Amino acid sequence: MQSLRWWHSAVWGTAVVLSTLLLVEGLTVTRVVGAAVCAVLLAILWSTLGARGLRDVRIGIPLVVAVVILAGLATGFSSSMATIQCIAYPLVWTVLDRRRDAIIGNIALTVSVGVGMYIGNGGGPSALALAAIIEGLSLVFSLSLGLWITAIAEQSKERQRLLDALEAAQSKLAVLSRDAGAASEREHLAREIHDTIAQDLAGLVLTAQRGMRELKAGDTNAVETQLQILEENARNALVETRALVASGAAVGAVGGLATALRRLGERFGRETGIAVTVTADDTAALDRDAEVVLLRCAQEALANVRKHSAAATASLILVARGEEIELQIADDGRGFDPSTDSHGFGLDGMRERLSFVNGSLTVVTSAGGGTTLVASLPAAHEVTA
Repeated sequence: MQSLRWWHSAVWGTAVVLSTLLLVEGLTVTRVVGAAVCAVLLAILWSTLGARGLRDVRIGIPLVVAVVILAGLATGFSSSMATIQCIAYPLVWTVLDRRRDAIIGNIALTVSVGVGMYIGNGGGPSALALAAIIEGLSLVFSLSLGLWITAIAEQSKERQRLLDALEAAQSKLAVLSRDAGAASEREHLAREIHDTIAQDLAGLVLTAQRGMRELKAGDTNAVETQLQILEENARNALVETRALVASGAAVGAVGGLATALRRLGERFGRETGIAVTVTADDTAALDRDAEVVLLRCAQEALANVRKHSAAATASLILVARGEEIELQIADDGRGFDPSTDSHGFGLDGMRERLSFVNGSLTVVTSAGGGTTLVASLPAAHEVTA
C-alpha cells in the first residue's frame, strides 16, 4: 500500500511539473493544452487502474498500451514532454511481470516517444537523428536498469521460496523428531513395565495359584507363607509403579547390583520353589544405567526360567573379567532351540537393552541340556540411546 501511494505521488508530480514547464516554452495554446491533457490523462489512468493493473494482467496490458500512446502524443505536442519517459519506463516494468512483455513494452514506448519527438521537432533528417539518438540511449538505459532490477527481484523471490521451503522442512523435522521422541519414550516405558510391574504381576498370579493349592491341601502354614510372599510382591509392585509414574525413570538396583540380584534370587526361589544361587563380585565400575540393564536382564531371564524351563535349580553369577562385566544366568532345565524365532520382548528385549550400553548377549542352550545366558558389557560404557 505504501509503495502504491508513492507511485501515485510520482505520476501526479511528474504530470504537474511537465504541465507547468509547458507554460514557459512559448508554444501555441493548442500544443500546450494537448500536451497537458495527455500528461493529466496518464496520471488519471494510473490513479484509477494502476492498483488493479498490478494484480490483473488483463487490465495491466491495456494500461501500458494507454501509457505508451499518451507518452507519444504528449511528446508530439511538445518534444520536451519526452521527459515523461522517466516515469513511463518504470511503470512498464512495474505493471508487466513477464520479462518478455516488459521488454516489448519498453520498445513500444521508445518507438512511440521517438515518433512524437520527430513530429514535435518539425520532422526532417536532423529531427530523425535526434530522436533516434535520444530514444536509443533511453531504451538501452531502461533495459539495462530494468533487467538488473528484475534479476534482483527474481533472486529475492527464489530466496524467499527457499526460506519458505526450509521453514516447512524444519517444521516437518520438528514434528518427526517429536514423534520419534514420543515413540522412543513409549518403547522405554513399555520395557520398564514389562521388566518390572508385569513380572511382579506374573509372580502374584503364580503365588496366588500356589496358595490356592496349599489351601485345598489344608496346609495352613504353607498358605500363610504364600500370603506373606503375595503381600511382599504386591508391595514391591506398588513401589515400582509409583516410581515409574513419578519420574518415568527406570527403577534402579537399590543398594547396588549385587544386593539387588541377591534379593531377586531369594524372592524368585520363594515364589517358584526353584533353588537359586547368587554369586556377585564387586561392580563399583558400573554406573546406574549399566546396573539397571543387567538387573532387567536377570529379571527377564528368570521369568523365562519360570515359564519355560521346568528347571530345579538356577544360578546368577556376576563377575568382572578384565575390562568387561559379565552376568551369567544358568538353569538345569530342558533348554530350547536357539534357532527358532522368539516373540515378545524376551531375548530380543535383552539384546536391545544391552546395545544401549555397548553390551552383548550370548545364548548357550540345547534341548534337554539347560540354558546359559551371558550378558556382558564394558566396565566403562557409553550410553548410545
